[in-house]
Amino acid sequence: MSSTAPSTSAVKGRIHSYETMGTVDGPGIRFVVFTQGCPLRCLYCHNPDCRDFWGGREVTAGEVVAEIAKYRSYLAKGGGVTVSGGEPLMQPEFTAAIFQGCHGLGLHTALDTSGYCPIGVAEPVLAHTDLVLLDIKSFDPEIYRRVTQVSLEPTLALARYLDQIRKPTWIRFVLVPGLTDPVPNIAGLADFVATLHNVERVEVLPFHKMGEYKWEQLGLEYLLKDTPEPTPEQVEATKAVFRSRGLFTP
Repeated sequence: MSSTAPSTSAVKGRIHSYETMGTVDGPGIRFVVFTQGCPLRCLYCHNPDCRDFWGGREVTAGEVVAEIAKYRSYLAKGGGVTVSGGEPLMQPEFTAAIFQGCHGLGLHTALDTSGYCPIGVAEPVLAHTDLVLLDIKSFDPEIYRRVTQVSLEPTLALARYLDQIRKPTWIRFVLVPGLTDPVPNIAGLADFVATLHNVERVEVLPFHKMGEYKWEQLGLEYLLKDTPEPTPEQVEATKAVFRSRGLFTP
């Protein structure tokens, strides 16, 4: 029987690149799709070349899934596919179509997002998402805006919604000395996350400068040039705050 409905595999989107052997963006070995375009302007962004909505290259979801299928045999062994960015929720139909294709291959799907979008935009994607990696870059609204240049509230609203629908979620927090490390900021985030029932772990990610060279190549000023990376003791102390609220931090 023929259908006039468009195939999800024909949905087009813009991507920056692939990583075929990701080990830090979800469980197991991941195929990571970096989508193009992001509304945030994070001071420590390590993919500033993913910001431009018209950069990268246009592909169909079917082409992405066909590339993923080449690695299916080892991705299926406890790993899967993560769509990151950029911000994948800026291309919700495209991301949802990729995830649909991945589920067709029997692969686990993870969405790496800042949560900066209306919940109604995220819903169709979440219907095909097994795990959300939600970046909460600060709990203090002023610090959040200083880091990202956008409002914190959409991210917190999505976090509450993910709890409401019991979507498995990992919270990610980047520890930046002199920026996101005030004790009340970390304690406030820990208190908030402890109210959620769907969070499986909190990942405290140490600030690093591996993307600094990209800023230079793009002619952008990197304002954290003189910011040190956190010491192991600072990272451990931050993890201890989350653990004190009963949260798991690896």
